[in-house]
Amino acid sequence: MKSTLGKLQGLSDREAASRRAAGQGNDLSLQTGRTYWDILRDNLFTFINGVYFFLSLVLIALGRASDVLVLASVVLLNVVINVIQEIRAKKKLDKIALITRPKASVIRSAQERSIDPAEIVVGDLLVVRPGDQVVVDGVMVDESDVKVDESLLTGESDLIPKQVGDPVYSGSFCVSGTGCYQAEKVGAESLASKMTAEARKFRKVLTPLQRRINMMIRLLLGVAIVLGLITTLRMILGVTSITSGVQNLAVIVGLVPIGLYFMITLTYALGAARIAEQSALVQQSNAVESISNVDVMCLDKTGTLTANRIQLRTAYPIGIDRTKLEAILGSYAISTATSNKTNEAILTALPAAKRPVKMEVPFGSAHKWSAIVFADEPGIYVLGAPEILGTVIPLQAGLKDYIQAGADQGLRVLLFAYSSTVPNLPDAAGNPVLPPQLQPLGILCFGDELRPDAQQTLSEFRQAGIQIKVISGDNPVTVAALARQAGLSDDILAVSGQDLAEMDEAAFIQTAEKGTIFGRITPEQKARLVQSLQSRQHYVAMMGDGVNDVLSLKQANVGVAMESGSQATRGVADIVLLNDTFSALPKIFLEGQRIQNGIADISKLFMVRIFAFILTIVAIGMITLTFPFGIKTSTLVTFLTVGLPPFFVTLWAKPTRPSAVQGDSFLHFVIPATLTLSLASILVYLYFLAENISPVFDWLSGQIPFEELGRQITFADVSRAQQVAEKAMITLQILGGLLLLPFLKPPTPAWVGGEPLSRDWRYTILAGIVLVMYGLILVIPFWQTFFELSSLKGIHYLGIGLVALIWALVVRFTWRHALLDRFFGIKISPF
Repeated sequence: MKSTLGKLQGLSDREAASRRAAGQGNDLSLQTGRTYWDILRDNLFTFINGVYFFLSLVLIALGRASDVLVLASVVLLNVVINVIQEIRAKKKLDKIALITRPKASVIRSAQERSIDPAEIVVGDLLVVRPGDQVVVDGVMVDESDVKVDESLLTGESDLIPKQVGDPVYSGSFCVSGTGCYQAEKVGAESLASKMTAEARKFRKVLTPLQRRINMMIRLLLGVAIVLGLITTLRMILGVTSITSGVQNLAVIVGLVPIGLYFMITLTYALGAARIAEQSALVQQSNAVESISNVDVMCLDKTGTLTANRIQLRTAYPIGIDRTKLEAILGSYAISTATSNKTNEAILTALPAAKRPVKMEVPFGSAHKWSAIVFADEPGIYVLGAPEILGTVIPLQAGLKDYIQAGADQGLRVLLFAYSSTVPNLPDAAGNPVLPPQLQPLGILCFGDELRPDAQQTLSEFRQAGIQIKVISGDNPVTVAALARQAGLSDDILAVSGQDLAEMDEAAFIQTAEKGTIFGRITPEQKARLVQSLQSRQHYVAMMGDGVNDVLSLKQANVGVAMESGSQATRGVADIVLLNDTFSALPKIFLEGQRIQNGIADISKLFMVRIFAFILTIVAIGMITLTFPFGIKTSTLVTFLTVGLPPFFVTLWAKPTRPSAVQGDSFLHFVIPATLTLSLASILVYLYFLAENISPVFDWLSGQIPFEELGRQITFADVSRAQQVAEKAMITLQILGGLLLLPFLKPPTPAWVGGEPLSRDWRYTILAGIVLVMYGLILVIPFWQTFFELSSLKGIHYLGIGLVALIWALVVRFTWRHALLDRFFGIKISPF
């Protein structure tokens, strides 16, 4: 069809201004995701921060402003780290959106001009050429063989021809031809805006590890509240002095693991920095750790498995030498005046020199063929659809079967032919006419071009135990053929969206579980497939690039988008692959496992320390009616065991492939270590308490009666004995906490019990360095006085060291013989 662009008038500037004033403008701001306030609010008003705010009020009531300052500093640092990371990601996405923001060509007062899409109004005439984006919804009013790519909206990679009167949608792209459409729906009324409305609703998905840690923090908060109420009651009844009671409450508040929260935040920030080196952008701080839990990866074919290009698979010669056929095809592709994806694919596979052209018939959606007459050769070469060229070419049954077989495999099949007679082009109606006496020269089969890294990437996912499911808007046969090329097994189950639409809920969920390829899928069905997989306890990641993927990306546990994808998709994704680096995903997965392993390891150290503290406080309080920890001594134990070491534990963590072993490595490690360390601490405390109140041993040996015992013990004796017992107990707790490091990462088989052999000596060396630090604190008078540590004799330290060694042997025996499993009658040990 001949274009009439030069005859179009369009709106005048006055008409455009009037319509804008009437609210008919394309007033849609550049929105790439959350605002700065959204980011600050989502990181500031969290459950954990609420807990620490409550604790701060308690500390203020106790008159411990310095402790509130420390607590506030930790919370503020956590918020700042997360906010900086997420703002950095937002700025990067804003920059990408600004760079990729399209311009619009509009006709006003019979003049074509370039404007920003925000200046468009209803009724504007907009021109599209190859490569231009359709920026608002409208209807074609003029066309010259226009074909558009709507894959970002529908997921279907087929090009859609547009005739006068056909609708066009914002978010699609013009691939070939030149045309003009009239704006009808602008701003929030456009199809793309409606499809992405859900993307503006921010979601915060906690990982399984985060949920577990939150549950433990809730539990510890509950325990701290109970202990605090008991301590308060003791002060009211006069059992404990106000000063001692306040100090005890401060220690109880310290049971809530502020340091664990900070280390998790720091670990996420370090992980995001490492992922940035893999050309990936993390928008959610926990996304990298979250992806390590994924066991099902859903991919959209277009733009993820494929490179948005087609490639020539085969050129089957018919009655001509293959070399000669390939030479002619190469010259044909490079010599055309208007290139397209088909010619580009031929030229990539069959490079050739350009030849002078006498006449050319461009490819058109109406006639479905193109032709060239070379100036240095008589005759005409024609390339087109077999069903069109077959009307004038008698094809043998074998050739028809070959063409049908290619179509059944999801390939695009074209016929290449030659005629020595050049017809008069065009006919009276202005349409091109096929040459007479066409002779077939070859059958060309084209297929989507796989990303170079697709096969290797999918292989790495399978090795990691992750199921791959390809969900596309294309024909399931085409998608299945492509998936097999990417390395998926030949026995994959392909399902169409039409079949899914007829299924009830139970059948739908079962098909989602068993199917591998899903074709002709609507955006709503994509989200439902993800939801069905989640209902079967799968942890699902969804990867996409189009507006049609937004709903499923939000439904998934982890959303991954391509940089070249739509702005809405990038805005809603947890991770954005810069430069479309599909091969970065397995590396991100391994980094997530490294983060998860590091957080799991430090969580074990924190929980052993905290619950050992709690059990010791309760037991000693019940036996002696005293509180065994002071503020400074508890701070010292915390710093040396779960203050300094966790930083290096997370830094040195390594990724491990997931295994199908049963049991719970967390409980297997924590419960035996907590119970045995608590028991050892209680016994050491009671022994040193009794030893330093000499009448107690006299009473136990029968030398004095019980009545005399009360008269001989003074308050000063009890106070001094408590200080000595406290120092002995914290020494054991420090030794036990440091011995947990080589148990956590056994350098030799002798340390294996709680965790598998790692042969990593760094953790053991770290424990030795921290032990030396504690030794320096004991011998330097300033630090000894600062931490209120009373002196012990050398023989006492040797005795405590011997107790620590016995404890290590006992806990190792408990781990190795799975005594916890036997006691509870369930499988807990993972070994």
